[in-house]
Amino acid sequence: MQEEKDFRNDRDEEQEIDLLELAKKLWDHRKKLIIWSVCGAVIGLVVAFSIPKEYATSVKLAPELNDSKATSGSLGALAQMAGLATSSSSGVDAVYPQLYPDVVSSVPFATSLFDVEVTTKEDGRKMTVSQFLEDETSAPWWSVIIGFPFKVIGFFTSTDEEVPADHKLDSFQLTKDESDMVETITKRITASVDQKTSVVTIDVLMQDPLVSATLADTVVARLQTYVTNYRTNKARNDLEYAQKLNEEAKDNYYQAQQRYAEYLDRNQGLAFHSAQTMRERLENEASLAFNLYNQTAQQVQKAQAKVQETTPVYAIITPATVPIKAASPRKALILIGFTFLAFVACASWILFIQPMLENAKNK
Repeated sequence: MQEEKDFRNDRDEEQEIDLLELAKKLWDHRKKLIIWSVCGAVIGLVVAFSIPKEYATSVKLAPELNDSKATSGSLGALAQMAGLATSSSSGVDAVYPQLYPDVVSSVPFATSLFDVEVTTKEDGRKMTVSQFLEDETSAPWWSVIIGFPFKVIGFFTSTDEEVPADHKLDSFQLTKDESDMVETITKRITASVDQKTSVVTIDVLMQDPLVSATLADTVVARLQTYVTNYRTNKARNDLEYAQKLNEEAKDNYYQAQQRYAEYLDRNQGLAFHSAQTMRERLENEASLAFNLYNQTAQQVQKAQAKVQETTPVYAIITPATVPIKAASPRKALILIGFTFLAFVACASWILFIQPMLENAKNK
């Protein structure tokens, strides 16, 4: 036991000596460490000020969830206790909150944002989202250098796409420029869902604060409209059909009533049985037409109530506001990161790489 303790003590002393030697070696080369750190800080400043400012707008909304008989049993209760979201919240609601991110990133939804009009905060110019992303969005200078070889390769390998003069936007068949624009929009507009609370978060990242807030508000409105149209589609179709039947019943009732009134005007005072029979027949037809008209009117009211019932309600928890500070780049973090990396690189050169090269040279 005593030998093991002595061995551990000797090993600890050797480690302390090694660390002291490494620290002494770094102290001897402190000038080089300072120079490398300053160079790293300068590079970090160049990188930080070369990255364009990006402004983020975040909107949170809580959609209305329908109660479902399928989830009201013991299995649904256990799933909720475990924090698991049930996908079938309602038999008619197939677009539940967990699918909202897929809706936002879909091609039809992205193409619908091409023509949204936005206004820049700096100069107040009005333009569409596609024009802003094409003309007013910049990239760091090194992206041009990195992407130059790929552009050269694409210039020799790709074939020019001829776009007709009367070309119209079609989500089913996009051009290359339209496809690139869809990819850009889906990268800058993201949606996420809290699995426990079903709160939907819409994040929009743009290089203008007013454009970012405007687009975020538009995305939320378009998403609400999409889900509302989907959930009320059957109810609205039923309402249109009920209104059509009601109009037909109304016309039939008015015609039957008019025939009955005209017959009474022409045969007033006659006591023939045939005249009384025709009068009763026309009166019964008018009465039946009125009953049918009344029933269809009630069906229209029920259908209108059904549309109102199936229309979802959204609670905006965090509305869209124009951001004041840029979300990126984080200049202080970039500066510290590059300075630290330069220091670590210099220390690695002094402690490990340079001795290895010297040993290899001596051998």
